[in-house]
Amino acid sequence: MRHIIAVLLENEAGALSRVVGLFAQRNYNIESLTVARTEDPTLSRLTLTTEGDDGKIEQIMKHLYKVIEVVKVVDLNEAAYVERELMLIKVRAEGTARAEIKRTVDIFRGQVVDVAPDCYTIQLSGPSDKLDAFIAALGTTGILEVARTGVSGISRGEKVLAL
Repeated sequence: MRHIIAVLLENEAGALSRVVGLFAQRNYNIESLTVARTEDPTLSRLTLTTEGDDGKIEQIMKHLYKVIEVVKVVDLNEAAYVERELMLIKVRAEGTARAEIKRTVDIFRGQVVDVAPDCYTIQLSGPSDKLDAFIAALGTTGILEVARTGVSGISRGEKVLAL
């Protein structure tokens, strides 16, 4: 099962490397990873997605707490959460296909952010499933390039990841 893990860690050189190294040492895969400074410049928030059963995720969380810079760890799957990912995708758009691609973009509430004579660059944000569905709807023949940010997630309601 896919899990989204949010980690609050000290904003220091090498902290991200130690977290990623922990996953590599134990042969755990990171499917996506986003990290940025929080409202407190001494802390960063790292959000990663990984696959595993509850036992494996529990082990991952225990190992994360052993990293000196890690302040707090939360498995967002334990409660309701909001997830978003940003994707930029460049697709071949020639002739009559241009109108069909534009309709598909509109259905998925995306935006065409660059237009060239033979291609569109499209911006789309939402849950990962939505982005995957958009790619499936386009088919693979016209896709030239895909860039995805990775998942960012936050708990719903009053639950927060803070000190």
